[in-house]
Amino acid sequence: MKRVKHSYLLPITALLVVAATALTADPASAADTEATKVARGKYLVTTAACNDCHTPWHIGPSGPEPDMTRMLSGHPESMVISQPATIASGPWTLAAAPTNTAWSGPWGVSFTANLTPDAETGLGKWTQTTFMQAIRTGRHLGRGRQILPPMPFAMYRNFTDEDLGAIFAYLRSIPPIKNRVPEPLPPVVTAAAAEK
Repeated sequence: MKRVKHSYLLPITALLVVAATALTADPASAADTEATKVARGKYLVTTAACNDCHTPWHIGPSGPEPDMTRMLSGHPESMVISQPATIASGPWTLAAAPTNTAWSGPWGVSFTANLTPDAETGLGKWTQTTFMQAIRTGRHLGRGRQILPPMPFAMYRNFTDEDLGAIFAYLRSIPPIKNRVPEPLPPVVTAAAAEK
């Protein structure tokens, strides 16, 4: 009697081993992996100085410093700025609000974004893909208006996908803060510029 080789048994056996391993995997290791990713994101956000602009500043015991009770919430909606700063002639070309969250220059006025996971006013509805596209393209939501100075997206686009994923994971882990940041203001067109 001729023996039939059952070559299909090897893939089925391998599939069963993989399934059994997945079912017995420690759920704590997945949580550890996510915690490691969030910790890496926190490190990157801290060393990339995101709080310098996205966290409103106040005067603390040692002088001006980020107000960490409003961590990464962007330009305070209560601080209304309706026009670019008037900059006198000379070496100065830009100005910043005392909160360090609004910047005025030749581009008009830019306001730092709310990076907290608030669904209405922050990144709560963003996906990791949207976040990565915004950094890579220098466009809001990866396809909208240009991201304006002083946001150093041209440098930040050098982060790896893994780094940007960690940053996004960290931003999703911080407390949401409801704070609607205004849209940028266009530059003032002077009579001399209009004549050109």
